[in-house]
Amino acid sequence: MSQETIFTKIINRDIPADIIYEDELSIAFRDINPQAPFHALIIPKKAIATINDITEQDAPIVGHLYVVAAKIAKQQGFAEDGFRVVMNCNEHGGQTVYHIHLHMLAGKIMGWPPYQDKKKGLI
Repeated sequence: MSQETIFTKIINRDIPADIIYEDELSIAFRDINPQAPFHALIIPKKAIATINDITEQDAPIVGHLYVVAAKIAKQQGFAEDGFRVVMNCNEHGGQTVYHIHLHMLAGKIMGWPPYQDKKKGLI
């Protein structure tokens, strides 16, 4: 399932994004609907639809996304305070764009377990 997504368009510079990091394997940009004071998406340049589509050969790419997350946390100044990274998979997991991506959230204390509260939003 390798269809062009909004992320492919960002990678190809067909649509704009607030890019905060880029290298040969990945790109990171601010989420247009932030759920925390800092909310970025870290994506591989290789199109992989879901976690279920990751192969053994993709392991270095997926691991690289976490290395990038650590770099961004240090650059943005919240590595020591902490942050959350999460990757959703398919509809019940909350995935809306079918190109794997890490959500990187920081700038507030994150609750656990996350839950939906109609008054407070995602915690």
